[in-house]
Amino acid sequence: MTEVCSVCGLPKDLCICGTISQESQKIKVFTKRVSFRKVVTIISGFDQKSTDIKNITKQLKNRLACGGTFKDGVIELQGDHTDKIKKILISLGFQESAFV
Repeated sequence: MTEVCSVCGLPKDLCICGTISQESQKIKVFTKRVSFRKVVTIISGFDQKSTDIKNITKQLKNRLACGGTFKDGVIELQGDHTDKIKKILISLGFQESAFV
């Protein structure tokens, strides 16, 4: 017997909770200068309960070949990657309308 999602009541293979949560998020991408005039790309606005931010951080770091971290609900990546972030997050399943 298949497992049933506790949130929507559908079988796990038909569950739409993840896509609904990704559509309702407002993601903000911007850069910030830190010590020694280094640039850091900040990505915020994720719903921490329904999104695996740690996995998203890992995939962004791998695809952009940069260092970074996740803390306090915010992803910080070393360098200016504002032009590439949107394309990568859309390929991960986020909607284009989610970006502010």
